[in-house]
Amino acid sequence: MSTLYIIATPIGNLEDISYRAVRVLGELEALACEDTRRTRVLLERYGIGKPKTLFSYHEHNEERAARRILGLLAKGTAVGLVTRAGYPGVSDPGYRAISQAVERGFQVEVLPGAGAVETALAVSGLPGASFTFKGFAPRTTKKRRDFLAAEKEGPHTLVLFESPRRVGALLAEAQEVLGNRRAAVCIELTKMFEQVHRGYLEELAEEFQEAKIKGEVTVVIAGSNPKFLKRRDKAGEAVAGEGL
Repeated sequence: MSTLYIIATPIGNLEDISYRAVRVLGELEALACEDTRRTRVLLERYGIGKPKTLFSYHEHNEERAARRILGLLAKGTAVGLVTRAGYPGVSDPGYRAISQAVERGFQVEVLPGAGAVETALAVSGLPGASFTFKGFAPRTTKKRRDFLAAEKEGPHTLVLFESPRRVGALLAEAQEVLGNRRAAVCIELTKMFEQVHRGYLEELAEEFQEAKIKGEVTVVIAGSNPKFLKRRDKAGEAVAGEGL
């Protein structure tokens, strides 16, 4: 039975790829890519020749490309699926092809690798024993506030993605909805200009209110726990929680 390989690719540093992924990429006859140019850079970095069949699979052609993947699998051809960075299907194109391959009984294998969620969580300094990944925050204020309010009472650390243009707004709304919790803003993880900003939401919202940010952003926010919340005392002074 032919196999669909879900291949995690580096989120920044091209060295963050497994030996297994390099081997499988070199053996595949067919490879579906969110961004063929980005994938070619990775293939060239490791001296991997272009697969016989290399084609695009992105949010605008996902239905058509998924049919092509299933057609190749039906003919007995193993197919690899990669996105620009991280895991296909995790806030990236891939779910349609993966779910249909599973439904039709094809073998699906995941080749693990780097992911922005785990990387941001680990570097944030916030608890990682349990967390909720929320994907991309909505673009509009009303939907974004509702999106945050749904997690207001949850004890789990929150991890989410945001556009660099809306980070300041997200942090300000999170502080209003969730309270002044500890948080971290992770920019361009594993890349040359990686930045990690840690603090309370009020401080971070002020820092990023007018900031011009380039690159990918992952935000980590503490769950509902008094030790990660900065309150105001009777005199109006800020009082931090107990910490870790």
